[in-house]
Amino acid sequence: MITQPINLLFRFLQNNTFVSIFFQGNMKNYITGFIVGFDEFMNLVLDKATEIDEAGNQIHIGKILLKGDCISLISEKIK
Repeated sequence: MITQPINLLFRFLQNNTFVSIFFQGNMKNYITGFIVGFDEFMNLVLDKATEIDEAGNQIHIGKILLKGDCISLISEKIK
């Protein structure tokens, strides 16, 4: 069975899943948080967002909007 991307995002939203989001051109830094909203362009609203750099340093951001065209990968974060 094929899972559509929008269905996976909706499942992350419904289950309050903690996710990691990586960006095009920069797979060393990423953002973690909880998806609280999205649209058909895969723009995401994250709550409790934290940016993690390649050294493991964390910057707590809070609630943010990420443009869908810069996102390359979204995965469930293993705690």
